[in-house]
Amino acid sequence: MDAFPGDDRHRDDPNGDDPHRNDPHHGDPYASVTDWNDVPEPRSEDGSSSKGSDSGSGSDAEVEGGRKIDRTRVLTGIAAAAVTFVLGVVMAGQVTGGGGGSDARPKAAPGGGARDTDDPASRSDERPAPLRDPAEKPDKAPVTYDQKMGEKYPLDAKLKASGDFEAIAGFDKAPGKGQLFRYRVDVEKGLGLDGPLFAQAVQKTLNDDRSWAHGGARAFERISSGKPDFVITLASPGTTAAWCAKSGLDTTQDNVSCDSAATDRVMINAYRWAQGAKTYGDEVKKEFGNAIHPYRQMLINHEVGHRLGFNHTDCTKDGDLAPVMQQQTKFLEHDGIKCKANPWAFPKS
Repeated sequence: MDAFPGDDRHRDDPNGDDPHRNDPHHGDPYASVTDWNDVPEPRSEDGSSSKGSDSGSGSDAEVEGGRKIDRTRVLTGIAAAAVTFVLGVVMAGQVTGGGGGSDARPKAAPGGGARDTDDPASRSDERPAPLRDPAEKPDKAPVTYDQKMGEKYPLDAKLKASGDFEAIAGFDKAPGKGQLFRYRVDVEKGLGLDGPLFAQAVQKTLNDDRSWAHGGARAFERISSGKPDFVITLASPGTTAAWCAKSGLDTTQDNVSCDSAATDRVMINAYRWAQGAKTYGDEVKKEFGNAIHPYRQMLINHEVGHRLGFNHTDCTKDGDLAPVMQQQTKFLEHDGIKCKANPWAFPKS
């Protein structure tokens, strides 16, 4: 083997005048890491060492093809070539594969399937969850029904929306066993209000023991298909006025709601639902925690009360609760009598 093909001096003249010719590290740039002089010499079949057996001079050389070859130089050349090859492979891997050969692993499926590997360090399900940054705010808790019902929503007092209605899908079974009333909830398209919240409020309010379901006398069940007994409709002020006019009622003066008795619709004015009324102000807020939630309960109970056959009435004693059939959107005081706001047909004392 010609480990250093360009160096003919030592190959052709092993006894030349190079003062370092017997130095095994001479000319070896990798000598500090490839010193193989201590490697045991190969032995012949009879167990004797082959070192110097052909030279007769004790020098570390072998005869090949009539020429003496420095065995140390041969081994050093092999080692140097091996190191160079390994370094080249490592550098190539770093350039093309980003180091470590990670691209050789099967990638996860687009849907996030498990990797095809037995290495637990590469599986995310074996790793602990990352620690949350102490400065990071925790996820907000979902908004509750009471919180939603305690918020006012913007809506123009003169709005007239599309006039088209959409039934709120779903079914709410009547919780009681009294006289059953099936109703549907419609919401006018384009209002921008929470229709499912409105439907939930109607069902919870009507079936409250303080409402018309008091004492198990009645039960209310929401449907979204089939024939209802009536339709509770959330509509813009303009559309509410149009439907109330069909029953000879004028709601435009005070922007109120109505039971359009000549139709199957109980009309809830969306402006009042969104914004409430001045009569339900600070005093109501002190008593109930907010003013808009009890006002909405009163609005539902009052208009459905008309559908059930109840007429307007007023409180008769100063400081008493106003009956739910009093026009509380318009007034809480009359004839020198000041009434207290009350959303229920059967309030608990």
